[in-house]
Amino acid sequence: MRIKLIVLDVDGVLTDGRLYIGSDGTEYKAFHTQDGMGISLAKQVGIKLAIITGRQSAAVRTRAEELKFDYVFEGIHDKLETLRKIIDEIGIGFEEVCYMGDDLNDIPILTKVGWPCAPHNAIDIVKNQATFVTDSDGGNGAVREMIDSLLLQKYSQEEIVQLFLSKKAKITQ
Repeated sequence: MRIKLIVLDVDGVLTDGRLYIGSDGTEYKAFHTQDGMGISLAKQVGIKLAIITGRQSAAVRTRAEELKFDYVFEGIHDKLETLRKIIDEIGIGFEEVCYMGDDLNDIPILTKVGWPCAPHNAIDIVKNQATFVTDSDGGNGAVREMIDSLLLQKYSQEEIVQLFLSKKAKITQ
């Protein structure tokens, strides 16, 4: 399998799915640093990264900027159409895409991509669509687990460690 693009949902995948909203309306999200390291490693081997999420959040934009995501789409109701635009721009097919989602709105993409993935805490119908279901819950290292599994299809553990050590200054958690 040759994955060229990893696409992630946010709530329930990069976060645990809970929403923290302050009395002033500010939304807060908790992201896992191990997911950040995995995302940075994927970028180091040339995999492009995208977020397609139904919500809009300054916290997501900040985290995506820190991790240098190639594409960030928020407030999206038709995630599949957005993915079509991305793959057309890159010039790849659905079979070269890995997608991780956790709920009903992710199913249209999960049924199209080459490597559909779900975190452990995804709803059952989503897990049934996934080729790979993590042992970790969303927001608790599920993205890292998925990326490690993907990278281990091409690289040894030692090569991944060497990649980190050689590029350490450019990697963000």
